[in-house]
Amino acid sequence: MRMTIRSFVALPCLLSVLTSQGATPQPAAGRPELAGLLDFEAEPVGRVPKGWGGAPAGTFAVDPQIVHGGRWALRIDRKDTPPGAFTEVSRMIPIDFTGEQLELRGFLRTEDISDFAGLWMREDDDGGAVAFDNMHSRQLKATTEWTEYSIVLPLNKAAKRLVFGVLASGTGRLWADDLGLLVDGKPIADVARVERPKTVLDLDTEFDDGSKIAVKELTKTQVANLAMLGKVWGFLKYHHPLVTSGKRHWDYELFRILPRVLAAADAPAARVAVTQWIADLGTVPPCGPCANLVETDLHLRPPATWLTDNLLGAELGATLRGVQRNRPAKQQQFYLSLVPGIGNPSFEHELAYATLIPDAGYQLLGLYRFWNIIEYWYPYRDVIGASWDDVLTAFIPRIAMANGGDTYRREMIALIASVNDTHANLWNALDVRPPTGACGVPITLRFIEDQAVVTGYSDAASGTASGLKPGDVVKAIDGVAVPELVKRWSPYYAASNQPTRLRDIAGSMMHGACGPAVLTASRDGKTLEIKTERTAQLRETASAGRTHDRPGDTFRKLSPEVAYLKLSSVQAAKTASYIESAAGTKGLIIDIRNYPSEFVVFTLGSRLIERPTTFARFTAGDPANPGAFHWGEPLTLQPAVPRYTGKIVILIDEVSQSQAEYTTMAFRAAADATVVGSTTAGADGNVSPIPLPGGLQSMISGIGVFYPDKKPTQRVGITADIEAKPTLQGIRSGRDEVLEVGLRHILGPDVPAAVIEQMAKQ
Repeated sequence: MRMTIRSFVALPCLLSVLTSQGATPQPAAGRPELAGLLDFEAEPVGRVPKGWGGAPAGTFAVDPQIVHGGRWALRIDRKDTPPGAFTEVSRMIPIDFTGEQLELRGFLRTEDISDFAGLWMREDDDGGAVAFDNMHSRQLKATTEWTEYSIVLPLNKAAKRLVFGVLASGTGRLWADDLGLLVDGKPIADVARVERPKTVLDLDTEFDDGSKIAVKELTKTQVANLAMLGKVWGFLKYHHPLVTSGKRHWDYELFRILPRVLAAADAPAARVAVTQWIADLGTVPPCGPCANLVETDLHLRPPATWLTDNLLGAELGATLRGVQRNRPAKQQQFYLSLVPGIGNPSFEHELAYATLIPDAGYQLLGLYRFWNIIEYWYPYRDVIGASWDDVLTAFIPRIAMANGGDTYRREMIALIASVNDTHANLWNALDVRPPTGACGVPITLRFIEDQAVVTGYSDAASGTASGLKPGDVVKAIDGVAVPELVKRWSPYYAASNQPTRLRDIAGSMMHGACGPAVLTASRDGKTLEIKTERTAQLRETASAGRTHDRPGDTFRKLSPEVAYLKLSSVQAAKTASYIESAAGTKGLIIDIRNYPSEFVVFTLGSRLIERPTTFARFTAGDPANPGAFHWGEPLTLQPAVPRYTGKIVILIDEVSQSQAEYTTMAFRAAADATVVGSTTAGADGNVSPIPLPGGLQSMISGIGVFYPDKKPTQRVGITADIEAKPTLQGIRSGRDEVLEVGLRHILGPDVPAAVIEQMAKQ
């Protein structure tokens, strides 16, 4: 909810994975080897600053002419037509130190930056990023003089590596100089090293080079047995004390039992093998005190009914029920914790095995890991919309027998999409999601009136040259009708509801191989065949038109009676001034057809109410009762001054997602607030990243977000009080019909339509 997908994009990690977990300070020296490197004064290697790496090659170098201090600065040069969407320059150091807070400081200067530039810093554990900032929300762009900037991250206890540096996205030039890295305010060069104790993940190395599992075909019996094993393996992962205490490398234990289950002639034989495997772990000691499932605030019960059905047989069922009965109170989990103060799960000690795919065992591990995370730690498992057991069975042969990395990634995307959560995707492998290809036609599409409609251009010059105009309806692509393409592609698009799925398909429809493309379109009742080209696009142009707020200033007055505030560039520190500037108007339109650039739920929401007002409540998981979710207390806005006293209109649509939805919930709690637009993305709740084999990264909505009366939001989205959608005719006329409806609500029926339309175009 408070993290954008874009802000958490994984940048290259340049050095190898180091071991460790937990820390004990040792009387060791700091890092004198960093002297001269952070200020770029060390003798460069050719034109590259010593100790630094980056990509793409040839887009960065030392600069002896433009410096902040000393002899050299770092320059990123992305003039003309640079390769890739962005350039990053970075170095990595092990997190072999303790502390509470990391800070990266540095002086930056920009010239004609088209997208954004900034410092960036990322903490990694073995599964991938656990903390990240790249200054994207600050929108440092255009041309600026030398200015000192700083980014701060809390030091994650699970993190093992720190990657940091500078980046520039789009085109233009960036200079960086005199960087400083601090731990709790102390320069990193002076911070003592620590030696971290090894865990079972470091000590058990049997399958470091592969699972030794080969699967060429699977019988129905084997699939059923593998489904049973997947459920049992996941249950033990979160219940058996040897696993929850971190005394077994549970991924590798899977590879030890898999051959016996695959070889089992029937279900009873597989159950015997699994029962013996559990027995070999040792006797589960009696708990004291034992975990107790509190019923009074319970939203979801643990998924335990399968422990008594025919799937397990008498002996295996009794074994698992014994494990469940003897779980201790306040049980800790080795493979996850709940984020302090929030409650969403943090999946720790989940290794990403980046180089071990294709491998049938690791591919099954990816399926089992994700499936059981949903089973036990997904707050919305009751609204997935399908039998989760059936999903497991269906995907076992698809994923186990995927015969290549791309096939495995595509099947994992389909698995994740079956959760129907817009947050849950395979975010670093979307290039295998159809339609595939590195290029695209530079137009922006949106589904309007159930049709793929051109709403603008991602690049003005080449978009116009394509022959398509705003308002054109794309009927077919390379001879295949759009409805057929939507049907083919939908299983690979993770989305909480259909408007959001169509949103994401529209954003990808023009992708394909570089070169010619033939589009069939309709315009003014006529059918056109458009022969155009798919070309490479920079990230900042490819994302054009993906939000529907008004271009221009964050705050403005559309008339003396109506103020307008868009959250895509809002600044939390300026909320009081926004309200002061809107004073005296009849209405304030807050446009959330975007993603808020900063978190303003409380700083702005408190200025829209006159008394304490509840607006949401959460559910969170229970480590002692895996699969249980409990209700929290309602969250409350407290009034603050200055307060806005006019009408409030909140604009939403399918782009409004996660933090945008949570923000809408807060603002609509104001007494005179009205939500105008159409159903939002239906994916709320702080995201929890999930590392998966193959170096993949997924996410889920990690906490349940509901209205104070426990009315749901997930998959439902935020529904409008006044429904308003764009029309074909409106697109062709360049109108913002949703904004017009908001204006009409504020100004009343007597204002001429032409005046409203003109006001919305400002």
